[in-house]
Amino acid sequence: MNEHESEKLAALLSDKGYIKTDDDDICDVIVFNTCCIRENAEQRALGNIGALKKLKEKKPELIIAVGGCMPQQEGKSEVFKKSYPYVDIVFGTHNLEGFGLLLDKKLSQNKKIFEITKEPLHNFDVIRPLRNSYPNAWINVMQGCNNFCTYCIVPYVRGRERSRSIENIVAEARLAVMTGYKEITLLGQNVNSFGNDLNGKENFSMLLRRLSDIKGDYRLRFMSNHPKDLTEDLLYAMKDNEHCCRQIHLPVQSGSDRVLKLMNRKYTRSDFLKKVDIIRKIIPDCAVSTDIMIGFPTETEEDFCDTLDLVKTVGFSSAFTFVYSRRKGTVADKMDGQIPEDVKKDRITRLVDTQNEISRAYARGYVGKTVRVLCEDRDKKRGYYLGRDEYGFMGYFESDKNVIGEFKDVFINKTEGVSLIGEEVK
Repeated sequence: MNEHESEKLAALLSDKGYIKTDDDDICDVIVFNTCCIRENAEQRALGNIGALKKLKEKKPELIIAVGGCMPQQEGKSEVFKKSYPYVDIVFGTHNLEGFGLLLDKKLSQNKKIFEITKEPLHNFDVIRPLRNSYPNAWINVMQGCNNFCTYCIVPYVRGRERSRSIENIVAEARLAVMTGYKEITLLGQNVNSFGNDLNGKENFSMLLRRLSDIKGDYRLRFMSNHPKDLTEDLLYAMKDNEHCCRQIHLPVQSGSDRVLKLMNRKYTRSDFLKKVDIIRKIIPDCAVSTDIMIGFPTETEEDFCDTLDLVKTVGFSSAFTFVYSRRKGTVADKMDGQIPEDVKKDRITRLVDTQNEISRAYARGYVGKTVRVLCEDRDKKRGYYLGRDEYGFMGYFESDKNVIGEFKDVFINKTEGVSLIGEEVK
């Protein structure tokens, strides 16, 4: 989501005649699009902003802007006023579409600008992003979240769910395919609650069916899903759309019913396992990936073992694993029973080792098979081109020409961890 919103900010700057550069010394404007979901992301952003103080002293005409989730947090704009006085523009998630006007105001008045509104002011359909992620195109279908998981700050900094119209989404996807993009990823804090704010007139299953009408050789992915909102109708829409990758990302967060309840996830371990069974019944070859958090307040060794057991039971193709990060303003931040760092470190290590073993077993199953990958990049050090198959596994291969943006059949000879190593089939 942040990467896509950065593409929107790039479009606004491009419309004003700015061009991208990686050289800070020649920049006229530097914009930080921040994330505050986890503490380490916030600290990294603050460190990078702090590193520009000397450049600003040397080049006072430089405009530094900070936007996104971090300034949207309660009281965070005051932090920038007091501790980062050299920052010129501070704006929140609801002010992104208006960043161009904020920049104009700064240039004309030469005053510091702080624009943090609590409710959306603009229509987020209005900006056509300046994409820089070829051959992948990110398309947001909605913003915000209504779930209020107790560890999550998203509803507080992104607001309530707001869905785009199906017509606008389809039009953007069609344009992306027409201009050569080979993979479309639909984005939302909870994509399968798409349309809940549209009085039942549109839903995510309907969107997938409409997108199936777009002709061309491309793939379609979407993330993230909430287990409580995953329906059979959605899975059939996914199955019936030939462009949909047979891979679904379904964050479980914990395998313990007690912890899931404390997290306010609104499903049980049994509910989640039933969803996985339904996925594999409707789409037998579907790869299921997930998010897992350890170290949530009061998590016991028994709770953690329940999570390990669920990981083994489901056999996720891959998992994003996280250590719980306290976020001021959330319910969990006020809970007793915060887990010591050494316990968190031990548990995350055991979880990663368990999941890696499962993912490597998946990867070994590819040896001797030919898979179709979408080439995304080139590893210059190793001389390999690389790209994912529809199940999300990364394949590496040599080619005597630039094949970035092309689908290629690759015969897999071996694996290195979860990576597939093969040769191009010509």
